[in-house]
Parts: sequence; C-alpha cells; structure tokens
Amino acid sequence: MNIAIYTLVILTIFYFLLKKFTTISSKKISKGTRILLIIVLFFLAIVFAIGGRYLLTLPLTLASLALLKLKGLSLFQLISLFRLIQTLRNSGRFSFNDIKSNNKSSLTIDEAYKILNLDKHKKVTKEDVKNAYTKIQKKIHPDISPETSRLSAIVNEAKEIVLKDIS
Repeated sequence: MNIAIYTLVILTIFYFLLKKFTTISSKKISKGTRILLIIVLFFLAIVFAIGGRYLLTLPLTLASLALLKLKGLSLFQLISLFRLIQTLRNSGRFSFNDIKSNNKSSLTIDEAYKILNLDKHKKVTKEDVKNAYTKIQKKIHPDISPETSRLSAIVNEAKEIVLKDIS
C-alpha cells in the first residue's frame, strides 16, 4: 500500500517538474546546466585534492579483498580489515603481490598495538587483548578464508608481543 502512495507522490512531483521544465527557454536550461556542471566539477576537484589519496585507495583495497574471497563481511568489517592491511603494508610485512614471502622479522610493540587497535598509552588488560584478537581473527582466520593465513599469523604474533608487553 505504501509503495503505491509513494509512487503516486513521486510521479506527481515528476509531472509538475516536467511541466515547469517545458516552460523554460532552452538558453536558460543550457546556462543552468553549464553552471551546475562547473560547480560539481569544482567541488569534486577540491574533494580529490584534499582526500584523493584515501578515497582512491579504499575502493582498490576493497576490490583486492574481494579477490581474497572474504565472504559475509559487513562494510564496517571490511574497513577495519582495510586498516589492518594498511598498517601491515606500511610496515612492509604484507603485500598482495608477494604471496609466498615470509618475513621473519618481528613486529615492534607499537605495530602490535596498532594491529590489534589498542592504545599503548592506556592500561590494557589481557582481556582487552583477547577481545581485540578474537574480533580480528573472526574476520581473517584461515578456516574462514585460506588466503588470509599470513594475516592471521601476523595477528597471532601481534597478540603475543602485546601480552609480553603488559606482563
């Protein structure tokens, strides 16, 4: 019933907009379209100049995650997984291109806290570490997706480092 009412309202509004549109001269329409296009392009230029680095990397990383066949993840979970991968890529411990590489170097304490999304400067308990570890492992455990075994191993290492640090 609601769909029929909404459709009727939308079609009525559309009818009156078209009726108004037909009474406007073509010069005014082209001038308005030109001004609107310039404003939109100017706005997009500002947005990409300020945040282009992040706006353009998130979709590419999410597309790469789709290649890993991660199923059943919400957008929020994909974004938090994106943050984990960015942290690991910035530290040189993860690359989509080099799947077989095994970095034997250990994580630093700061990187371990960042991977687990914990604040090093606050008092962190073993329960906090366990909860953060479990939350991440639910998303990337090799039983869910075998392609994420390297990520899972790095998260395991981060957990061990943080637990040693708080002990």
